[in-house]
Amino acid sequence: MPENSKKIMGAVTIPREIVKEGERELDNLPSIEKRIEKCKGEDISKALEIMLIGALFSKASDIHIEPEEEGSKVRMRLDGILHDVIKLDNSVNKKITSRIKLLAKVKLNVTGRPQDGRFTINIPFAEKPLSVEVRMSSLPSEYGETIVLRLLDPRKLIAIKDLGLRKDLFHVFKREIEKPNGMVIVTGPTGSGKTTTLYAFLKTINKPGVKTITIENPVEYHLEGISQTEVNPEKGYDFANGLRAIVRQDPDVILVGEIRDLETAQIGMQAALTGHLVFSTLHTNDAPGAIARLVALGEKPVNITPAINMVIAQRLVRTVCSHCVKYEKLDEETFSQIKEELKTVKEDVFTLPSSSPNISKAVGCKECSFTGYKGRVGIFEAFIIDDEMEKHLFNDPPISETRQKAIEKGMVTIRQDGLIKVLEKRTTLDEVDRVT
Repeated sequence: MPENSKKIMGAVTIPREIVKEGERELDNLPSIEKRIEKCKGEDISKALEIMLIGALFSKASDIHIEPEEEGSKVRMRLDGILHDVIKLDNSVNKKITSRIKLLAKVKLNVTGRPQDGRFTINIPFAEKPLSVEVRMSSLPSEYGETIVLRLLDPRKLIAIKDLGLRKDLFHVFKREIEKPNGMVIVTGPTGSGKTTTLYAFLKTINKPGVKTITIENPVEYHLEGISQTEVNPEKGYDFANGLRAIVRQDPDVILVGEIRDLETAQIGMQAALTGHLVFSTLHTNDAPGAIARLVALGEKPVNITPAINMVIAQRLVRTVCSHCVKYEKLDEETFSQIKEELKTVKEDVFTLPSSSPNISKAVGCKECSFTGYKGRVGIFEAFIIDDEMEKHLFNDPPISETRQKAIEKGMVTIRQDGLIKVLEKRTTLDEVDRVT
């Protein structure tokens, strides 16, 4: 007899036969579409289970259900790009939406205002069962409720060695995060992998003799051996108040999910100056811009520079699918442009080929859902504040001057790191152009 899913609020256990089917064939979008199409009119719960397991096996980060005038569109985000999966009838969509809202513990009869909820997918793998948390967001739109499900798969938590760092940058990161005090800031837009990088840092330095406390909004992944807390502004637990309380808990390492205001910045920098290692994120376009952002919040450079050890800026680029990748010779004109862009990169960081090399070309196959790409890798720049840079920043120079100074001291920019990965055949020039 097939195993039924547990239909309880807050969790859904995927039947073993669907898990086995997912392992065999639900790892690409065309297969997911066919399977949902086959059962959507018979069993709504089963259609949702296939949608969820298909998203997990195809490594999608989000599922979007978007009502339109005629039917609803289901899309999945693979490697940062949304792809159409299937079009649902309005009647089917209403049932799936109700099922999702029931699981997420939100009000079924409320459709005119946004709601947020969460539930867990339990996957009974034979070797080791897996639980994946799902964050649900609903938003009223012209033709009904738009639903977005974010899948927080703990298997996506990676070690620092798997971030895609160049050898020189790997050693810089290791050196800076193993210092006993100071602040490390990671910058970048939403979805650029900041949380993944910070969690990789925490996993690297988390040892029995180290006490680590985080304050996040929200806690996305649960890390063993680390005290994780979540902001709750309604109860007065915001980043500033939470950070002030955390410092009194005698931590060695503190992670602040985001610096949003002057008070949080000041408490974080004070903690960094009083024997704590502090990690946080900030929204800026590049690494040198972080100093200007903190100044804009109201802090003075004289207080900022002694506290900060390193600022990292990052983006994510898709890596080419190894099953269908083709190689083509880079034309001389483009190669000359790349050489010009990489002229400030030192030879001990990367040595340019003497002649125009072959680079990767994205093609597309079943393995990559016909996108030509499978997986993503980070491209980074790291801005180190040493004594010389501290003196440079004392009089609050323009970002352009600070950026030039950092490049003179050996900083490889995000764009340059992307071009290096193109020449290493890990991604494509089109992809680096799209991101940078």
